[in-house]
Amino acid sequence: MSNWTAADVPDQSGRTVVVTGANSGLGLEGTRHFADAGATVVMACRSTSKGESAAAAVRQTVPDAELDVRECDLADLDSVASFAAGVDEEYGAVDVLCNNAGVMAIPRSETTDGFETQFGVNHLGHFALTGHLLGALRASDGEARVVSQSSGLHERGEMEFDDLHGEHGYDRWDAYAQSKLANLLFAYELDRRLDAAGIDDVTSVGCHPGYSSTNLQYRGPEASGSWLRLAVMRVANAVVGQSPSVGSLPMVYAATHPGIGGGEYVGPGGFMNMRGAPEVQASNDRSHDEASAQRLWEVSEELTGVTYAFAEQAVAEG
Repeated sequence: MSNWTAADVPDQSGRTVVVTGANSGLGLEGTRHFADAGATVVMACRSTSKGESAAAAVRQTVPDAELDVRECDLADLDSVASFAAGVDEEYGAVDVLCNNAGVMAIPRSETTDGFETQFGVNHLGHFALTGHLLGALRASDGEARVVSQSSGLHERGEMEFDDLHGEHGYDRWDAYAQSKLANLLFAYELDRRLDAAGIDDVTSVGCHPGYSSTNLQYRGPEASGSWLRLAVMRVANAVVGQSPSVGSLPMVYAATHPGIGGGEYVGPGGFMNMRGAPEVQASNDRSHDEASAQRLWEVSEELTGVTYAFAEQAVAEG
């Protein structure tokens, strides 16, 4: 079993790390770990006021943290494009992109662009963001990584390509599981496409946090007004959940460990893969279904209007 901790994060001085959902939970704690290792962290947050409060909290423990809070609403593709353009203009190169933000088990709603919110935020927003930042990732001085945060619940997921947005039948947990399966299908397909294009200085990795006690578990019950479910979640978080600081380590490991080569899946190696130090693990067979991954990629391009310039990037490098 791995005993890797935050103390083992390699020096990140001179590197730029983008973290979505950086104002709370795993994103906030991941930001703290990256900043403590010397990285400049671009905190992509839907609310910049919450982002600034989070940045102030990080600076209480990492006084010299280099943090840049920027607005990025993954439920709005225009916001995603604007954020990426700003990062590209300011930094030119991005060394790590952590596709971390997400919503979980909420009542059905739609994004600004008309997507079911869990699929839209958890997958499509990140698909678009990664595509927009591909050039900046390619400009990294060294190996760049894209880390997509999934969940153990990807094992429950099925890609309902005939009803991706739950218009003909919606279960909040099935929708969440589908979005988490989509995260892994995307992560692995991205790595395959990078390899096929001869782009060997950008790698794509999946991860999951196990059971971590964050506010994410409360949003579904709060949105639906279920105080019983909220109480159950509070008890489960207290009894089973590990801290967000430890829960963020699989993402940090996937982003920084020198042994990661691309296409891996990182999660906690302890009890039932719900807690403990990070290690490379295996996701389920559906997450490795290349036909589903290719279909999801094509659908994602169509829905977001974002295409990846693999050929152009490869030619530019050559």
